[in-house]
Amino acid sequence: MLVEVKVPVLSESVAEATLLSWHKKQGEHVERNESLIDIETDKVVLELPSPVTGVLTTIIKGDGTTVVSSEIIATIDTEATATTTMTAITAQSVTESAAATAVPSAMMPAARKMAAEENLRVEEIRGTGRGGRITKEDVVTQAGIQPPPLATAALVAAVAMPSGNRPEQRVAMSRLRVRIAERLVQSQSTAAILTTFNEVNMQAIIDLRTRHRERFEKEHGVKLGFTSFFVKAVVAALKKFPIVNASVDGNDIVYHGYYDIGIAVGSPRGLVVPIIRDADCLSLVEIEKQIAGFSKRAQDGKLTIEELTGGTFSITNGGVFGSMLSTPIINPPQSAILGIHATKDRPVAENGQVVIRPINYLALSYDHRIIDGREAVLSLVAIKEALENEMGSLLEA
Repeated sequence: MLVEVKVPVLSESVAEATLLSWHKKQGEHVERNESLIDIETDKVVLELPSPVTGVLTTIIKGDGTTVVSSEIIATIDTEATATTTMTAITAQSVTESAAATAVPSAMMPAARKMAAEENLRVEEIRGTGRGGRITKEDVVTQAGIQPPPLATAALVAAVAMPSGNRPEQRVAMSRLRVRIAERLVQSQSTAAILTTFNEVNMQAIIDLRTRHRERFEKEHGVKLGFTSFFVKAVVAALKKFPIVNASVDGNDIVYHGYYDIGIAVGSPRGLVVPIIRDADCLSLVEIEKQIAGFSKRAQDGKLTIEELTGGTFSITNGGVFGSMLSTPIINPPQSAILGIHATKDRPVAENGQVVIRPINYLALSYDHRIIDGREAVLSLVAIKEALENEMGSLLEA
């Protein structure tokens, strides 16, 4: 029986996707739930498993093809065997797109291109990707290519520059990078973005974390970071100033009676913002576990579309890369975003004396169409006060 392999149903916010690379060749045997191909949307990379056990008789859509929800991309014969099918396949059964883009299943397209440029043999490269697949990073390692000096957290992709006095290389943007570019331009062209700044003394949070870090990790199996405190402080401020948690829809202001906080996370494909749903109802433990899960799934390419959709407010932490100050861009349709930066010891005045304290500069970018300066400034002050004075009860109780 012939079974059609279709693109999974994408969410309403995702119009189309790109087929990255087939892991099976036409005519090969596949097991049910075995990964057939990676499909890239503007939010995530999805693994499409085989719906049945059989032989991949026809690849209708090849690598690099743009597809939509439920589109047929291949067929599997549940009654055939790999041996008989391989001999029965003719050139006419392979579409031009599939034939033109067919590549060995163990190697990602970007990796294959880089390997060719470096004159590397596939057999010489050890694959560290899922199922032993060879990634671009594996090729970089084998070739001994040095990444850019500031490359961090897999946010900067290594590019093998050609030789010559003034080399250039043109690389197509990934679907995610194209989407990021579109949304950033959309944000700056449709919102009246302003940024207000303040500083927060992190001593209370640092002391609290130091006292409870070991017990916290031992009891809950997750590290106690700083982001969960910022999430709690943000929720406290949003409750006091609901307009900062609102969004614009045409000529309407939509007030949200819930607190879905986006946390910017680095991934090999770029920056993604998974959502902590109902953050006001979660404990520090639950928040830390969600953040740890997001980070792991982002690195593994396992974040789902649902995890990346929605959100009423976002937090981005450039401090992990050493940023001292920035003006973050709002993530539409949200109306505000908090930027966190590196905490550094600085001289400050307390009770007429100069003392050294760990200071973090906070930046709140907001849409001035609906948020006035007063609400923006006061909400940032509320975040500051919550961090300096109100977090103890979350762990001391």
